[in-house]
Amino acid sequence: MKRVKLIVAYDGTNYCGWQVQPNGVSIAGTLNQHLSELLNKDIYVLGASRTDAGVHARGNVAVFDTEARMPADRISYALNARLPEDIRIQDSREVPPDFHPRFAKTRKTYEYKIWNRRFPEPCSRLYSLFYHWNLDVERMRRAAAYLVGTHDFTSFCTSKPEVTNRVRTIYSLEIDVQGETMEYGGGICGNGVGMITVRICGNGFLYNMVRIIVGTLLKVGGGMMEPEEMQTILEAKDRSLAGDTAQAHGLTLVGIEYL
Repeated sequence: MKRVKLIVAYDGTNYCGWQVQPNGVSIAGTLNQHLSELLNKDIYVLGASRTDAGVHARGNVAVFDTEARMPADRISYALNARLPEDIRIQDSREVPPDFHPRFAKTRKTYEYKIWNRRFPEPCSRLYSLFYHWNLDVERMRRAAAYLVGTHDFTSFCTSKPEVTNRVRTIYSLEIDVQGETMEYGGGICGNGVGMITVRICGNGFLYNMVRIIVGTLLKVGGGMMEPEEMQTILEAKDRSLAGDTAQAHGLTLVGIEYL
């Protein structure tokens, strides 16, 4: 018996999320199906991050156990020949049998993209949130700085009874902008600043934590909240004080680094 680690990239648009669901097509379910057919035995993957419906990934991690003789590093090639085009294995390799993708110490990185212009951009519609009103990125950066470090993030998560420890560490929270001078047909493309990328790196994230942080930063950037209020919201441990949960399709799991 050997344990195989997969690096999985996917477009989450057409899936109900990572976890197997009774009434929908999931990323894990699709992997299970094609691995089972490939290796001629029932296979069930265990994922590091159980992304929600519509969330994308460039570097999620999954493992499975198998007695198949196929070398671990060849499984990625064989599996990619079977998978739909919106799921691709980036790497496959054998790992120690006690390696657990979810409980090991990690550094996870997510990106959330916001298309801040007067009108939507069709080629970005599946991978970014369209936001019409002008956003002040400097205000958003000031607010984001309050979240860096180790804190109780109760105010920035959807509560789950089984999760009692809501302390997490954010190593970095950066907000970058592309497209300030972007032109279409010889003219400047309306108001807004272009494509805003919120990049957050931490040791782990609570349910909807990144999307709620982004929703709160949108309120700050739109002038509905002062940057300094982020500290008050953090200390209050009250979800009702933070912003809305930003839509799923703007979020991508960039990668997971095992420490």
